[in-house]
Amino acid sequence: MTLPHTGRALADAAPVPYWLDRPDRPDPLPPLAGRHSADLLVIGGGYSGLWTALLAKQADPDRDVLLVDAGTCGWAASGRNGGFCAASLTHGLANGVDRFPDEVGELERLGRENLDAIAATVAKFDIDCDFERTGELAVAVEPYQLDGLAADADLARRYGHRVRLLDRDEVRAEVHSPTYLGGMFDADWVAMVDPAKLAWGLRRACLDLGVRVHEHTRVTGLRADGPALHASTVGTDPAAVPADRADTRAAGLPGSVRARRVVLATNAFPPLLRRLRAYLVPVYDHVLMTEPLTPAQRDAIGWRNRQGLADTANQFHYYRITADGRILFGGYDAVYHYGNRVAPELEQRPATFTTLARHFFTTFPQLADVRFSHRWGGVIDTCTRFCPFFGTAYGGRLAYAAGYTGLGVGATRFGARVLLDLLDGGNTPLTGLDLVRRKPLPFPPEPVRAVGINLTRWSLARADAREGRRDLWLRTLDRFGLGFDS
Repeated sequence: MTLPHTGRALADAAPVPYWLDRPDRPDPLPPLAGRHSADLLVIGGGYSGLWTALLAKQADPDRDVLLVDAGTCGWAASGRNGGFCAASLTHGLANGVDRFPDEVGELERLGRENLDAIAATVAKFDIDCDFERTGELAVAVEPYQLDGLAADADLARRYGHRVRLLDRDEVRAEVHSPTYLGGMFDADWVAMVDPAKLAWGLRRACLDLGVRVHEHTRVTGLRADGPALHASTVGTDPAAVPADRADTRAAGLPGSVRARRVVLATNAFPPLLRRLRAYLVPVYDHVLMTEPLTPAQRDAIGWRNRQGLADTANQFHYYRITADGRILFGGYDAVYHYGNRVAPELEQRPATFTTLARHFFTTFPQLADVRFSHRWGGVIDTCTRFCPFFGTAYGGRLAYAAGYTGLGVGATRFGARVLLDLLDGGNTPLTGLDLVRRKPLPFPPEPVRAVGINLTRWSLARADAREGRRDLWLRTLDRFGLGFDS
């Protein structure tokens, strides 16, 4: 049922990502033209590529690093997400215990160090991105979810998390919603950040260190070229492309790069390595942003400690307060389009925005007069184990990482360290990890892929409606270590 005011609340929402809709966004950098060479070519200007370029240049200032992106740095997932920067490298502790039981303690330590290093980088390069170590509050909205929170708290404490269980009155004292029945607060493992400003700050840091960055430059092909790799490119006039888009037309300004080493950091987008299509599914996630809350509206919900929030259903919501007092509300309806389809028109899905708005007003009925300023969607790179996988190609001259499944804001920095170690070719503590050495199970080809994903989505929704009871299909997936998530 649509609440009477849902349509009014969405009526004026701009169909663009709030984070990218800024007058102070940096001007685009010129596309690449002509022939170039580099020690390291980074393909992709999201977090994966930016962290790789930055760490490579910090490790060796004399290394010639060139980064290209088909749009502008941060225009895709890195500028569209909820701004939750998590320490977890494994899509949560429980998933890490299930998939990497022998090394999950080490992965937790590396994740803590990684989050600390992100905070240190933000400070070192004076990146103005509203980075806040707020922690995260997981909330139960159905009685059966309380037992799950208690089990999660016991597991978290075994691995050094400072967590606290909250009863109904305690959780509502933190954030007031009549839907909350209990909660678990983890103080250390999640920070809030303005995701686009983080990407733009990393871009500026790369430029300051001497990384060559070319935007609106699409790589159209890769091939071996003696001891190096040759990348063919097409550049586009930035004035011809919206700021939150990449140009996919074939025509444009031709160019090429001959590089000793290449990092492929295109994540959810159709990969230049065909083998990756078996392991990746692009999933569309959708988000609403409210107008800034008034002081009276803020008083009505509390939320003075600015924690990140998420409920604990299979189809979960995530939400947070921005620096200017808006509420971002997203998640729930992860959508896969047949054939791994990725297209700009898929970012706007009215039925999903209406569902999110309805859920928002159910969560916060005291905000019935709030309106939404922005609505948008973005694509997430999902794999069957819900956390990143790594590999090399062309005899070790190219390295790739993908499959971050929604936790890439933080984990991509760790992934960049792995990629550089892989390109160096030696055995390191990172390249020896099972997380790095093992691949996830592949998704089946179409049409079985779409049938399986949609059946999984249906079963997850059914489990939420049946007090978490998983049907035979979900239990079978659990047994074989398969899954679908965002």
